[in-house]
Amino acid sequence: MSRTYSQSRALWAITRASFKAIFSQPMSVIFSLLFPIIFILIFGAFGNGGPGRQSLAVAPGSDTVNALFDSIRNSPLLRIVDYPDTAKMNEAVEKGKLTAILDIRKQPQADSTAPQYRVFVHSSSASGSNLYVLLEVIDHLRLKTELARVTNLERSYAVQPVVTEGKRYRQIDFVLPGQLGFSILFSTLFGIAVVFFSLREQLVLKRFYASPVKRINILLGIGMSRLFFQLINVVVLILFGHFFLNFTLVNGALTFIEMVLLSVYMLFLLMGIGLIIASLAKNDTTIPLMINLFGFPQMLLSGTFFPIEVFPKWLQDLCQILPLTQFNTAMRKISFEGLHLTDCWKEIGIMGIWLVVGYAVASRIMKWE
Repeated sequence: MSRTYSQSRALWAITRASFKAIFSQPMSVIFSLLFPIIFILIFGAFGNGGPGRQSLAVAPGSDTVNALFDSIRNSPLLRIVDYPDTAKMNEAVEKGKLTAILDIRKQPQADSTAPQYRVFVHSSSASGSNLYVLLEVIDHLRLKTELARVTNLERSYAVQPVVTEGKRYRQIDFVLPGQLGFSILFSTLFGIAVVFFSLREQLVLKRFYASPVKRINILLGIGMSRLFFQLINVVVLILFGHFFLNFTLVNGALTFIEMVLLSVYMLFLLMGIGLIIASLAKNDTTIPLMINLFGFPQMLLSGTFFPIEVFPKWLQDLCQILPLTQFNTAMRKISFEGLHLTDCWKEIGIMGIWLVVGYAVASRIMKWE
């Protein structure tokens, strides 16, 4: 009596063997877990922002035809940001993404000694020390503007800060999601590409292909082992950041679960890219080159170490098509802003396009021998 071949047992055996093989290489564990923790500690130690270039928005109705505003607009220490509506502008201030909102109002001159303008600087406690830096810069520009009026040295501008309570945005809240993306990107690409290329060169895939095991189970077995390993890293990094570095999980356990689910989605996307690289590589020395060619631009342009807003507008538009940019943005929306996966439909959609195209290409060029 013949026995039916069990595809599920074959899938489990391949997954288990591949998972054990990962831990037989200590460098993969160090690269995937230890390096991101070191980066988190280093970049998280930078604090809540230093005296860098401060971002400002201009309130609707603000007077922009005066000497002080011209000085502010031309100052290399300040950057004026445009917002489509007031609600988003106020939300950015509350979350610390925008240092302040500038509102210059011309005053009636009932008294010649009274200031001609009142400069309202609306900010929140989320800006931290950036607000004090901003006020010093504006006050310095005010003094220069008034001293430039040689014929009239009376005070023309009165700066008045208006501070509301906001949500504190720590450096770790920016750094940790970026390091999650960094870890997932390179670990998955190296893991999938190197493993599949090695199995193909050693004719292991050919032997698998000749066995009763279905090809999809071979791919799933090796891929799921990498998925489990990376999920362990994701969980460790999130919990380490939360309990030791006060990383923000707005909705607690729900936020944690949604971050893990988004990581799974990104892992599946990168597994397809890894299969493409493994299939295109002619020898093992070209694999790191191809991975770096795909990964390093994203590491630099996807908001991993610094916001993409520091780039010119044309480069920001280019950054938006990269999958790691969308992953980092969605992660920060979920962890800090308290949004849910359903609110990140744009980011998930762009990542979905990469996922579909990646597996479509991989299915066409996948080599088994």
